[in-house]
Amino acid sequence: LREERRSQGSDFRSGMMQASISSPLPVAWYPALAVLTVAVGLMLTASFFIYEATVSTRSRSLAKELTTAAVASVFLGFGSLFVLLASGVFV
Repeated sequence: LREERRSQGSDFRSGMMQASISSPLPVAWYPALAVLTVAVGLMLTASFFIYEATVSTRSRSLAKELTTAAVASVFLGFGSLFVLLASGVFV
């Protein structure tokens, strides 16, 4: 019974094709994308802090705050991903 299981497992593994995984973007673009997305994220973060510091509490808009913070977070997240990819840490 064990011999049958071993042979079935090896047949299954040998019958599978290894699919290569490739990036949808050229690897040469990673450094430029890292700089661009981190820069945009930092500018949006700075805009958020300036808005918080200059606008009075009564005239602030929660929707604007959440939108700015969410977009900045997305750009900084992708920026950190591209920084890792550009430095050779493939995640």
